[in-house]
Order: sequence, then C-alpha cells, then structure tokens
Amino acid sequence: MNRPVIIAVAGGSSSGKTTVVNKIIKDLDKFPIVVLKHDDYYKDQSDMTMEEREAVNYDHPFALDNDLFYAHLLDLIAGKSIEKPTYDFVELTRAKATEIIHPAKIIILEGILVLEDDRIRQLADIKLFVEADDDLRFIRRLQRDTKERGRTIESVINQYLNTVKPMHYAFVKPTKRYADIIIPNDYSHDVAVDLIHSKIISILNK
Repeated sequence: MNRPVIIAVAGGSSSGKTTVVNKIIKDLDKFPIVVLKHDDYYKDQSDMTMEEREAVNYDHPFALDNDLFYAHLLDLIAGKSIEKPTYDFVELTRAKATEIIHPAKIIILEGILVLEDDRIRQLADIKLFVEADDDLRFIRRLQRDTKERGRTIESVINQYLNTVKPMHYAFVKPTKRYADIIIPNDYSHDVAVDLIHSKIISILNK
C-alpha cells in the first residue's frame, strides 16, 4: 500500500474540530479513512486516586502519551494494524476496552495538541487549525462536559479558568503557526473543505 495521506486537525477545546473532520470525511467515503483522536492517548492513571486524577492538568502536553501515539502512527503508515487505547472521561483514566485500527489510505489526527509534537507534525501532509471565539468554545465545553461527562458546572468553570484557558494560550494557540490552513469556525467551512479535498486527491493520485 502506498503511504497514506495524513491530516492533522488541531484547535482549542470545543473549537469545532470534530465538525470539520466530519465534513472532510463526508465526500471521501470511497476511500478507507481512519480517525485517531489524540484524547484517547491520555496517559493511564489507574494507580492514582480520583482526587489525584482530578488535579491533573489535561491541557498540558505531558498529559498525553505522544510516544505511543507516534509509534501507532508509524505502524499504520507501515501497513500494520494497531490496538488503540480508549479513554474514560468519567473515571479520568484509560478504559479497559481497546480498539483495533487497520491501515487506511487517509489518516486524520484530531486533538487540541496534535500539532505540538514535532515528530507528529513532520508526518502530516496537511495541517489544519480550527479557530473559534473563546466564549463560544467555553459554552460548548460547558454543555458537553455536563451532559456527556457527568461534570458539575462548578468543576467545569474551575478547570477552564485554572488550566484550560491558560494552557490554550501557552501551548494550543501557538501551534497555529504550523498550520497550512486556519479554519474559522464562525461560518461555513465549504471553501476550506473543498481545498482540503482537492489537496488530498492530488496527493493520492501521485
């Protein structure tokens, strides 16, 4: 199999990365596609108490197992299947369940810090950064974490003020300079997605 096309999609928490990924996938369904979520590679914390887990800064690069993420990406590029971890956002540690991921022609990497590691950037053919207004991102995060992850409003606000917001400006937003395309998530992405589709097809046809 020829080397797959690798697309890295970064951006702040709740900026709309998944929406952009889904739009990219929509018109490429004739190609085998794999989406690797960086969130699934948060480090295992099963040896820690819940209190200790809650104190972890999940928006710092050190919270992620980039060595494993990079190794898995190399395996997929080499045509090998991987056993991907999954993450339990209620228990704040890796879940027992894993997922077998097979090689594909298109690999999409999604995560707030997916452009922070130089090794991963060097493997990406197309690098995207999805941008959205800070207030909008906070509202989306508040709705998601309370509805889907069983968090209280107070805990979401405290985490946002203490780690999410400062880490966004320290580590996430600076990676925008590595992006080939910056996508504002305040309006339609159609033009950007069309450009991305054209580039993907161009790479696949080489």
